[in-house]
Amino acid sequence: MRVLHVLKTFFPDTYGGIEQMVHTLVSHAGQAGVESRVLVLTPGEPRRERAPEGYEIIRYHRDLYVASTGLSLSFLRGFRKEAAWADIMHMHFPWPFGDLAYMLSGIRKPSLLSYHSDVVNQVTLNKLYAPLRDRYISRMQMVVAASPGIMRTSPVLRPLGDRVRLITYGIEHFPQVHPDDPSVRQWQSRFGPRFFLFLGALRYYKGLHILLDALKGRDYPTVIVGRGREEQALAAQARALGLSNLHFLPEVTNIEKRSIMRAAYGFVLPSHLRSEAFGIVLAEAAQQGTPMITCEIGTGTSYVNQDGETGMVVPPSDAVSLGQALDTFWNNPAKVARWGQAALARYSDNFRAETMTNQYLAIYRQLLEKTQAS
Repeated sequence: MRVLHVLKTFFPDTYGGIEQMVHTLVSHAGQAGVESRVLVLTPGEPRRERAPEGYEIIRYHRDLYVASTGLSLSFLRGFRKEAAWADIMHMHFPWPFGDLAYMLSGIRKPSLLSYHSDVVNQVTLNKLYAPLRDRYISRMQMVVAASPGIMRTSPVLRPLGDRVRLITYGIEHFPQVHPDDPSVRQWQSRFGPRFFLFLGALRYYKGLHILLDALKGRDYPTVIVGRGREEQALAAQARALGLSNLHFLPEVTNIEKRSIMRAAYGFVLPSHLRSEAFGIVLAEAAQQGTPMITCEIGTGTSYVNQDGETGMVVPPSDAVSLGQALDTFWNNPAKVARWGQAALARYSDNFRAETMTNQYLAIYRQLLEKTQAS
């Protein structure tokens, strides 16, 4: 079985949830005998390369980047040739240019769409794009969403009804780090035996300015790990608020990420806009048994972190409610410990890479069987 994944960009040009999900899926599918290729654009030189996990990455040069969308004339010209190799087309949304390439190619192959997120920012352009989007989605034999929240709230997915299948993101399994591990003790020695943690890109929709407002007058030990455009603004805000117990770390390694998550008292993802479509980092926190505080934005964050079970869910853009959640965590260590145990169990039951891969493999087989029967 040969599967071609089509998405707008990939490691190492960008690092995000979609890239991580595709890498995890094709790596595990390869172990099951599926041959995969990943077709993307790159700002660099066009090239073909093989990942250490065995799948091929095909990069076409990106000519333009307009409204968060990469464009490439060579990609349009080469798309039909690349698609001819595949038994199954696995498209990844959103990428309007990918939709256009698929429609112009006229290919008729078993196709499914992983719907990762609504188009959030480009409101006017999205209205113009909607007719192409709807025709494109109608050509998909299956549409997959990663959470019940986005299935329920997306204006694109709601009308599709039972054409939409739920497959949540899965992550590579790593055992929970022991609390007495020297790396855990190191973090706690550095930041305190109890500290809150955020880890991710410092982007506008992450709501970190709201977290800083919530910390005013509380100043619980808090660590923010990541880089991004909001870095300077957040540092200035922290100084203006007098937050003396707030620590910024530019980055950590993957091994350090697991140990700092295990060391943290609670993980905070205050994303307040629907651009945060799932929050894979929440599954990573749950893997280490770290309870979470998130906001209800109608996407996957409230599916990973369930209010009152694995942590707390508060209204978005509400520093008062977020501060009260921090207080609840700080003043109820026994409850926080129970939430952490539940988070670990929820990860094990729902967010393993093997679970995600097996569900996608079942869809691949189903699509091929339908094609062979027709």
